[in-house]
Order: sequence, then C-alpha cells, then structure tokens
Amino acid sequence: MPPEASGAWPFLGHLPLLGGQQPPHVTLGDMADKYGPIFTLKMGVYRTLVVSNWEIAKECLTVNDKVFANRPKMLIAELMGYNYAMVGSSPYGPYWRQVRKIAVLELLSNHRLQTFKHVRETEMRASVKEIYELWWDRNKDSENNNYKVSLEMKKWFGDITLNVIYKIIVGKRYVGTTTSSDDDADHEADQWRDAVRRFFELAGKFVVSDAVPFLRWLDLGGHEKAMKKTAEELDYHVQGWLDEHKRKRVNSGKIKGDHVEDFMDVMLSIFEDEAKFSTSEADKINKATCLALIMAASDTTTVTLTWTLSQLLNNHDVLKKAQQELDTFIGRERLPNESDMKNLVYLQAIIKETLRLNPAAPLSVPHESLEDCTVGGYHVPAGTRLLVNVWKIHRDPRIWSSDSHEFKPERFLTTHKDFDVKGQNFEFIPFGSGRRMCPGFLFALQIMQLTLATLLHGFEIETMLDAPVDLGEGFGTTNLRYSKLEALLTPRLPACLYKQNV
Repeated sequence: MPPEASGAWPFLGHLPLLGGQQPPHVTLGDMADKYGPIFTLKMGVYRTLVVSNWEIAKECLTVNDKVFANRPKMLIAELMGYNYAMVGSSPYGPYWRQVRKIAVLELLSNHRLQTFKHVRETEMRASVKEIYELWWDRNKDSENNNYKVSLEMKKWFGDITLNVIYKIIVGKRYVGTTTSSDDDADHEADQWRDAVRRFFELAGKFVVSDAVPFLRWLDLGGHEKAMKKTAEELDYHVQGWLDEHKRKRVNSGKIKGDHVEDFMDVMLSIFEDEAKFSTSEADKINKATCLALIMAASDTTTVTLTWTLSQLLNNHDVLKKAQQELDTFIGRERLPNESDMKNLVYLQAIIKETLRLNPAAPLSVPHESLEDCTVGGYHVPAGTRLLVNVWKIHRDPRIWSSDSHEFKPERFLTTHKDFDVKGQNFEFIPFGSGRRMCPGFLFALQIMQLTLATLLHGFEIETMLDAPVDLGEGFGTTNLRYSKLEALLTPRLPACLYKQNV
C-alpha cells in the first residue's frame, strides 16, 4: 500500500488538515514534499490516493484509465445534477458512454463549434461597444478625454463568457444590454443569476456527508436543504427553456433537425431519432447536459481569464508584447476575428502559461477505482478515490526548471513549444486526460482566446495607481482569486470600430 499521511482524526480522517489557511492543493503539495509523489489520505471514511508527479499521473490515466474511470457519488451531483445525469459526475457505464458520445461528437466537435463562430464574435463586439460607451459617457464633456473606465474584471469576464455560452447552448443572453426595457425579462434573468450564484457557492462548500455518509441525516450546515431549493430554481428555468424550444419547433414546422439554432435544439433533434429513451428520460438528459455545459464552461473560463489578466497586469512587458503581436497581425483598423487566433502564437502561449501556473481545477475532479490495481508499484484496492494534484505537477522544477513559479509565456515558444492541452503531455494537463478528460476544452479555448485578444487589442489596461495585483488564491472547486480585480480601461482604437453595429 502507498504510504499514508500521519495525523488522521477518528471519523474525519485527514480532513481537518485541509481546512487551514492555504488552499487544499497547496497543502497537498507540501505533503507530497514530505511523503513523496504518491501517498494516501483518509477523507472521512474513504481512502484517497494523492498523485503529485506526471509519471504516476500518466500511469493512473493510461494503464489504469478504465480502472479509475468512475466518479465517487457526491451530494451535489445527486441533488443539483439531476441524480447523476450530468456527464461530468455520472458513474462510469453505458449511460455515461452514451451521453459523453453525444457531447463529444454532436455538441463539442470542431465542426459544430465553428457553426457558432458568429455568436462568439458578435458578443465580443457588443461587450467592447458597451465599455466604449461607458468611457464616452465619462469623457464627452471633457476637453482631454483623460477619464478612464473602472471595471471589476472578474464580473466582466463572467458576464461575457456566460453571454457567449448561453447563446450557443440555449439561444439566450445571460446579461441583457444596459438599455433593456423589458422589466419582466430582467426580473427573470435576475432570478436565474441568483440561482447560478448559489449553485457555485454550494459547489465550493465542504459537505460532511460526502466524507462521512452516515451523518447525512443530520444535514450539518444545511447544505442538503439549500441544494434541493437551488436545484428546483434552476430546473424551473431550464425546463422553461426546453418547453420554449419545443414550442418553436412545432410552430415553425421544423421537427427533424432542420434549422438547428443551439445545443438544446441539437439535443432535441438527436432524441427525436433515438428510440431507446422515453420523452421524460430524453428531457432529463437534455436539461442535465445543457446545464452541465453552462456551469462547467462558464466557471473554468471565467477563472482562467481573470488569472490571465491578473498575471498580465503584474507583467507589463508581457502585456505590451501581446498588444504588439495584435497590432502586427490585425492592425488598428478592424477588430479581431476567430480566424486571427492561429497567428497569435504569443497570446496562445500566455493562456497556456496561465493554465500552467493557475489551472482552473488545481486538483482533478475525484476519480474512483472500479477494481484493485497497481500504481507506482503499490497495491490500490477497489473503491479508492484518486486526486491528481495538477497544480503541483505544473510547478515541478524537474520539468519547468528553477523558474517554475514565475510567469514566462516564452517557455511555450521555446523549451515547451510542443506541449498542448489535449491531455497527451502529462507534464501539462489543465483539462485532465483519459476517459474523463474535459470534453469541452476546445470550446473553452475558443472563448478564452477571442475574449483576451479583443480586450487587449481594444483597450489600454492598468490597475488603480499602478498597484500590483494580489495573486492570492481563494477556496472552492475551481481556483478562484479571493479578491476582486479592479482595472482602468482606455480605448486604443479609432472610435468608429467600437460603434459598429453588432
């Protein structure tokens, strides 16, 4: 058996050790320095294998990929995931294989994503236009146009990301324009946003019964009650969208896959031709899959973009170099398009370096072994949970040299230029690897690249008083910054480009 860390408590195991002032991935990284790259913990009553180097991670996710293809049953996946119907949290088996196949081949294929290119570009233009209008409102009575727009960038990234994702998945905007006059629609949108916020808050909570299941009846912390209430609120809206899609298809006479507009339409077309699912089962899968894509894509993308800008504001030379690349390949007479992204190799390197230093999921989503296996020469029994410390692997000085803690995008143009995010280079696995790898990594990258390019190309960006950005990490299922990211923006392009119709 792998070495077990000392200090376990009765019933709770090592959980109290992870409740300190630093995030769990940092604590587990420190423990790896003491116990080695493979060790075990007791997370409540469950044995958990913690892997912290790329060689053993590769063994787990290649040789033992099928063994570790299962997910442990967590309360959030049951109560807010349509009883484990979401593809990311459903148990390994025929259902998971069927739904993942739909997601990979029908929803997240490169061909499908390209059909929504106009959505991404249109939303970017609408967002930069709104920033420009805010700037103009402040400067229209000024002689020198020297006022700057102050924005909380974490919120801005979240809004633009969700607008893109919602339009692609359910055909709606998450945040309406600032000139919206539809009070009922705004009220409904506010209710939905509140439910989404509670979802993410609950997703970041430690639920005692996930580690000590016989205490579930106590509902310590009231998380189960809150999850049930939030799940009802989310389903109310998602069911409404589904009903609306069905009505539109019937009213337009387009039932069999004609005039597909968004992912929910695609799913409806698939299940109209799929006899093995009843209507209620098909509806549940549709809702669960669309909601899973919304939550997963929006959270990780927003987190990564926020960290990227944080790093850039602390590394002005990198920011200026990125803007020079944008000016070289795009110029200042038009806005960026997705077709430009292939030429922006330095911008791609910036995003990779952020994913390395600040991965959105610093600890892998937990796996669970279906049978006994051998890892690193050690016996690992069935039912063992697996955590891969991605954050620790991404800072391994054996791979990334002595400057592994520094933000240097150039490494992805030189020493590590052949590393990509597809899960084959185990030294760099921001989206995971193997059967359970994130199926939406291409979707996320498209949004990240175009958003960052549009922002850096369109505006000069600085912090208040040129102060350095605090890079402190928060706690949660994703690697959140614990503080807001306030920035000052000034247009850097001709005014006519911001005023274009979108």
